[in-house]
Amino acid sequence: MKVTAIIDDSLIKEAMEYANASTITEALKVALNEYIALKKLKDLGNVIKMSPLKFNATAEDIRNTNRE
Repeated sequence: MKVTAIIDDSLIKEAMEYANASTITEALKVALNEYIALKKLKDLGNVIKMSPLKFNATAEDIRNTNRE
């Protein structure tokens, strides 16, 4: 997709440095992928907060299982 956007030069330069990108397109792809991954991780954290994982085994049970 072709996009036209007005973005501060210093922001683009910084994004390119952090992304180790040689082009603006590459830097934006890295930045967007990282942003989306962080948002998905945050959403997953919220899901787990609402319905926490439950462990029915004790540490001793797990140790014994691992030794079998």
